[in-house]
Amino acid sequence: MSKPNNPPRLAENEAKAVARMLRVSPQKLNLLAQLIRGKKVERALADLEFSRKRSALDVKKTLESAIANAENNHSLDVDDLVVAQAFVGKALVMKRFHARARGRASRVEKPFSNLTIIVREVQAQAQA
Repeated sequence: MSKPNNPPRLAENEAKAVARMLRVSPQKLNLLAQLIRGKKVERALADLEFSRKRSALDVKKTLESAIANAENNHSLDVDDLVVAQAFVGKALVMKRFHARARGRASRVEKPFSNLTIIVREVQAQAQA
């Protein structure tokens, strides 16, 4: 007697990709997640391509992975994909110290974060 398999958590027309342990604070990464949320994937890729933020490359790679998952694993049409959800979570925080004056030390926190992107296939509206 084994446990039954977990039911799929995504809908039939959705695919997701997760990037874990990105070396950027969740607050900074959430700015990029807000940038692409709700947009068509080609527009989101273009926005990330020309973004000046350092972590835009990591977000772009995660979005490309979600698009590839949608195309190869779920047989979705790439031209109809929209970024349905993009959310950021906290991962571990490395604690380091920085030497200060008079023999003291102060704490430096180096946060990591996780990024999840879910793309959804939406049918194009009929042109009248």
